[in-house]
Order: sequence, then structure tokens, then C-alpha cells
Amino acid sequence: MLTKVYTASIQGIDAFPVTIETDGTNGSSFSIVGLPDTAVKESYQRMVAAVTHSGLKFPHRRTIINLAPADIKKEGAAFDLPMAIGVLSAHEIMPAEHLSEYMMLGELSLDGSVLPVRGALPMAVKAREMGFRRLIVPEANVTEAAVVNRIEVFGVKTLSEAVALISGASDLEPVKINTREIFAAEAASFDFDFSEVKGQDAVKRAFEVASAGGHNILMIGPPGAGKSMMAKRIPSILPPLSLGEALETTKIHSVAGKLSRGSMLMTRRPFRTPHHTVSPVALVGGGVNPMPGEISLAHNGVLFLDEFPEFPRSVLEVLRQPIEDRVITVARAKYTVNYPASFMLVASMNPCPCGYYGHPTKPCTCSPGAVTRYMNRISGPLLDRIDLQIEIQPVSFDDMADTTPAEGSRDIRERVMTARAIQQLRFKDEKGVYCNAQMNSRLLHKYAWPDEEGLAKLKDRMTRLNMSARAFDRILRVARTIADLDGSDRVLARHIAEAIGYRSLDRGNYGKAF
Repeated sequence: MLTKVYTASIQGIDAFPVTIETDGTNGSSFSIVGLPDTAVKESYQRMVAAVTHSGLKFPHRRTIINLAPADIKKEGAAFDLPMAIGVLSAHEIMPAEHLSEYMMLGELSLDGSVLPVRGALPMAVKAREMGFRRLIVPEANVTEAAVVNRIEVFGVKTLSEAVALISGASDLEPVKINTREIFAAEAASFDFDFSEVKGQDAVKRAFEVASAGGHNILMIGPPGAGKSMMAKRIPSILPPLSLGEALETTKIHSVAGKLSRGSMLMTRRPFRTPHHTVSPVALVGGGVNPMPGEISLAHNGVLFLDEFPEFPRSVLEVLRQPIEDRVITVARAKYTVNYPASFMLVASMNPCPCGYYGHPTKPCTCSPGAVTRYMNRISGPLLDRIDLQIEIQPVSFDDMADTTPAEGSRDIRERVMTARAIQQLRFKDEKGVYCNAQMNSRLLHKYAWPDEEGLAKLKDRMTRLNMSARAFDRILRVARTIADLDGSDRVLARHIAEAIGYRSLDRGNYGKAF
């Protein structure tokens, strides 16, 4: 008997449908075709044990399983459950008339339990797009998949539960989740708050500007100045994720297997902090079985690179293209996948190898030229792509001892959200542009061109510091954000002056910024 069971597999961060065609006839052979990888080929042994331990008899008869489309490689153990259902239905051990209503996925344990898999959310989205009424997933993935509405999602613990459900002999109910209530309840809760930061008002202002416009930012300061501590608080002042952004972000983490058991929709912007020993593949994604890298896991959130110059040059240079294009294309001999990479880059570094160049009280012990060599670990083109470059000095004793409450993240966030609302209205007719950091040259001339006084100030500064054309664009973008925070329709000279103040490490000013 020939049966068809429907499932899906992952390509990039999206799912594509896979039809499992099973033909059961007289004989004793078993084969799987359709470009299965090793994990799929090994599923035979898992299916035999799982079916047996589920109280059913595995049909040791001639069975051919075809994974269609046959020209795309099938990877992973998520095909175990649908293939087992296909085998049982093809040999009439279970009824097959309701199979067309379901899409299913899951890995089988030898005892018949159904284990969690990666990518349940994008597979649920694909099932809804294809018009399936029901989706069967492992119980550990059910809350993740159930955030997709207009489809019934069932979480099963064992193979026997799945067989009973499809056969109509189960009273298992679909899981329903009120996504909007969960989203609203958790979106505004944070572990860190700027009210805990003493002093550093200028740095907080720079973070506010960066968050309001989606700009990249680099912090330079000695050890103990609070760079990492303040960076961890940036998500608390960023605008909350929209429902669409939350779904897209959750899809990426689902495909990467980063969602914890029982997770649902991600309600907070991701904050990724890879160590400086990270490899280029781990950062951008790829591998034998392609997976999203750190820059994609930071999509719609923050990528924090501490000790920026300690990252290998080859790792830092791969950031240049995704910073500009906000997408990363991983091209290999056997596949090409696109991963979204719209992140806010936050980096921190010491001013020199010993860390105390420019420190108000501790002398620098570096040899002559060491500061310049240390700074030159970051290439000019990469530095140009960082909109704000700010210096941080240690907090004074008076600031640390001050008991006056500092401004909290909630107040800063309200100003940031007001500025973002202005930008959303401004760019409502511009495809792919949502904040000032994404403006191209045409939009800069349209929305960010300064008045005559501001233009003259910008010309003088760029001439004296020998800034690049990209730095010119970055200054205009930041000035436009400052004007939005100021509630100004025009970019004025004071906005240009503040934006220029955030470019102290441009190539023409190395060694003079401290």
C-alpha cells in the first residue's frame, strides 16, 4: 500500500515541505531514498525499537521510503516520527485516511518517546501556509509551535500517542496560547536598569542616541570604567519587539536550537556576547549542517563584542558586509542560505594594551607606538561603519557616593520610542528602512541635510580630520537622530556638533582622542 505523510525541513531560517512516500509490499528489504543524510538513514533502527516498545509490531516486509523532493538533501532526526507513521500506515497497522490533515515532526527514542527537534516554529508557519489543519510536534516543542494561530497544534510524548491521535482514538486536545497577552506581560521586564549606573551621563546620552536611531557604538575606556556593565543595560532602553519581529527572532533561535524547553515567543530583544576566540563561521553562520551564527542570533537585538581589538582580524572583517546590508549570505559548494542580520553592534575596548592610556590617575606602561598599533587592529573601513565612538573614564568617588537616584531605563526608553515613532512615520513608504541608521544617500539628502551653519561646521571638521565619505554619512545619520530626540524637523548646527563629538576616533585623529 502506498501512503503519504507530510513533514518539513529547514533551509536557512525557513521551512520547506517534505512528503514522505511509503510503499509497503511483500518482501523483506527496507530502503530510504531522496538524499537522506546519515541521521535519516539510521532512523530505521530507531523506528524498529520505538515501534516495538510502543506495543506495536514492526512490519519486516519490503518497504521503500521516498523523501520528496528528491533533489534536496534531508538532514536530521525530525523525520523519525513521520517515517514511522508512514511505515505503519503503508502496512495497514494503523488507518491512513486522516493522514492528509496532519503535518508532523519528531525524533524517536528507542523506548518510543518523542524527542524535541530544532525549527518547530518555522515548520508550524509552513504548515499553516500550506493549509494543514493540524500539526503534531514533540511535547517539548508544543508551546513554541502553538504561537502560530489558525492551526491546531498537538504535543505528543510517545509514538503510541501520535498513532492514537491520527487513528481518532485519542482525546488529546490542541494547545492554545494567547500570544498577545504573554507578549505584553513579558516585553517590558528587564534584569538590568540604567538607574543602577552612577555618573556617566555623557555615556548614557550616547546610548540613548544610538538606541533611538539603531546606530552602532564603540566604547573606549580603561578597565573597570563600566563598559560591559552599561552595555548589558542597552536592551532595557530599546523599543519593544513588534509581534512580527518577535516571530522572526524566535524562528532564528528555533532553527539554531537555542530555545529552552517549553519556550514560546521571544519577547525581549536578543543580547549576544560571543567571546573574542569565536571563529568566523561561528560568527556569520554556516558549517556542514548550516546554522545561524552569532550575528543572526542577534537579529533585531544587540551584538556586544567586548575587548574588540582582541578579536582576530579575519573575524572582525566579516562584520563589514552584514553591518551595511543587514543580511548575511553563506555560500558553500553544496548550499547557499541567507540569514537576516539586522543587529545593533555595541563594542568595547581598552585604549591601549595595558589599558591605562589617558587614565586620570594611573600611568600607561605601554611602549611608544604601542597605542597606535593597538588601535590599528581595527581597520579604517570597519571603524567608519561604527556611528558613535565614545570615551569612558572611571567614575569618581563623589559620583559613586552620590545617593541621588539616577534616571531609569523607563524614562530613557520613552524618549527612544518617541524618536522611533517619528522615524517610522518618516520612512513608512520606504521599503526596508525603519530607522535612521538604515538611511541611504538619497534619504540623507532628503531628511538629514543640515542648515548652512551646520554644513559649514561639518565641512571644517571633516577637512581637519581627513574623514571619509562614509564618516560624512554616519555623522548626518546620527545628527538626524539627535534632531528627532530634540523634536526638531531640521538638522541644526547643534545637532551636527554633537554628532561630530561622537567621531573622536576617526583615522585622522588617532592618538589625540584621549
